[in-house]
Amino acid sequence: MALPDQPVTLSREQLDELNRQLTTMRHDINNHLSLIVATIELIRYKPHVAERMVATLSEQPAKITESVKKFTADFERALGIRR
Repeated sequence: MALPDQPVTLSREQLDELNRQLTTMRHDINNHLSLIVATIELIRYKPHVAERMVATLSEQPAKITESVKKFTADFERALGIRR
């Protein structure tokens, strides 16, 4: 990772956009984690639904990873960080 050689200045609009994206990422991750917890609880009390719920469970880590990846790319682009 290469950091910029000079100080980085962001406009108010850029900061607002990064903050909005961070808020969205946190919201999305919390939703995915809540779904994981709810699915596990459902399986705990109704084991017969486990097979049907496995797909829902297995999709969540990739969704979380994608959310973090998208924010990271936008954040690095805004700050001039190169990989």
